[in-house]
Amino acid sequence: MAATIYYINKGINQPLYFKGFQAQYVSYLAIGLVLLMLLCASLFFIGFSPYICLILAMSVGSFLIGKLHQMSRRYGRFGLLKAVAARKIPHSIRNNSRGIFMHPDRYFKPKEWTYAQ
Repeated sequence: MAATIYYINKGINQPLYFKGFQAQYVSYLAIGLVLLMLLCASLFFIGFSPYICLILAMSVGSFLIGKLHQMSRRYGRFGLLKAVAARKIPHSIRNNSRGIFMHPDRYFKPKEWTYAQ
């Protein structure tokens, strides 16, 4: 009797991916589309023309999808969180060079040791 091999859990440890949107951008897209639908419905109930609501929804929706797709491609799964965290670091403690770690003698002068008498 031949052994049967079952392939299960192929997507384990993989980020959520939907039509080019990865990870948290899928939820951002869903929230944005729900808010856009509520905006369009409220404008329609206020008394705006359906054509104006449709044009507004299409333009804002295409901008939302384009911007989220751009952010998903640029930052990826965790990049947006890293970019936000990097902006919160104060300028006074930022270090963009490795020189201080590679050649500490250039940056820090050793103190002369003297013995107290």
